[in-house]
Amino acid sequence: MAVTTLDPKTALVAIDLQNGILAAPGTPHSTADVLARTVTLAEAFRARRLPVVLVRVTSAPDGSDSPGGRTEAPRPTSALPAGWDTLAEDLAGHPEDILVTKRNWSAFYGTDLDLHLRRRGITQIVLTGIATSIGVESTARAAHEHGYHVTLVTDAMTDRDARAHQNSVERIFPRLGETGSTADVLNLLATTHG
Repeated sequence: MAVTTLDPKTALVAIDLQNGILAAPGTPHSTADVLARTVTLAEAFRARRLPVVLVRVTSAPDGSDSPGGRTEAPRPTSALPAGWDTLAEDLAGHPEDILVTKRNWSAFYGTDLDLHLRRRGITQIVLTGIATSIGVESTARAAHEHGYHVTLVTDAMTDRDARAHQNSVERIFPRLGETGSTADVLNLLATTHG
């Protein structure tokens, strides 16, 4: 089902579109395509004076601020390269954008994202980013739990695993909000926000 509406107070939230993450391959969409579609959406939101939130993930060089807890999946043990957490140049450099730095999967946990959105009266977020099943899904779950209307732009997100992407898009996202394409969102912006 395509997205049906955009609230008057809607924000674009782009998850982890930064150098180190964009350098890895994505599926089913290339990371370059995800970035390009998000840039197009960001330009459209900015043109209508709607907030654009750029979220990046980072950690201390020694990993001391990484989430704890035992996991079955191994954690990276090598140091991350310098600049891996720098936002993509195509998105950065707009002083009106809201910048959020996270150290967990969700853009809400341990950040001031909710405060930024509530101060602006935002009732709906449009999500893009990488990875679909991790940062995007975690943020969508938290947004839903915080009472926001959630729109997920499925062609402006990608994952490392096609099955994980598909599971999020087909099974999880319909329970958290509405899904649609970049074109769907741009069409709604044109008709509802001039």
